[in-house]
Amino acid sequence: MVSDGGLSREGRLELISFEIGGQEFCIDIRSVREIRGWTPATPMPHTPGYVLGVINLRGAVMPVIDLRYRLGLGVTEVSSRHVIVVIQHGDQLAGVLVDGVQETFQVDASVLQEPPQIEATTPDLFVDAIIPIEDRLLSRLVVRALLPAQRQAA
Repeated sequence: MVSDGGLSREGRLELISFEIGGQEFCIDIRSVREIRGWTPATPMPHTPGYVLGVINLRGAVMPVIDLRYRLGLGVTEVSSRHVIVVIQHGDQLAGVLVDGVQETFQVDASVLQEPPQIEATTPDLFVDAIIPIEDRLLSRLVVRALLPAQRQAA
């Protein structure tokens, strides 16, 4: 079985890939609720810089995250060609802004490789595996690490 955040060498994984700043990333397709075109977000005060604001998704208000900024790759200059991938981890829902969705694909879990141990500027583990496919390297993202921390109720 594959667990979120850990490497398993058993079975096949179904992933969805997308591009951010010329780099390829992927996540487990089971974490994706839908893919939608860019919708301007309503800014919220006192949120982290990577949170563009919130949108209303059929009655559910959710944050929209600039994934490029969240991963430390710069700030996205948003245009109508950008896409929001709606992801879910547990009961937390969020949209992540990406340059474009590429494909869904399956891969044997045995091809996943541990990412190199490089000192990071953040304690969050965003990439838990590297997937070599032909002449490409895709980084598999940890969905729960991408989501903003939830505020505790007062």
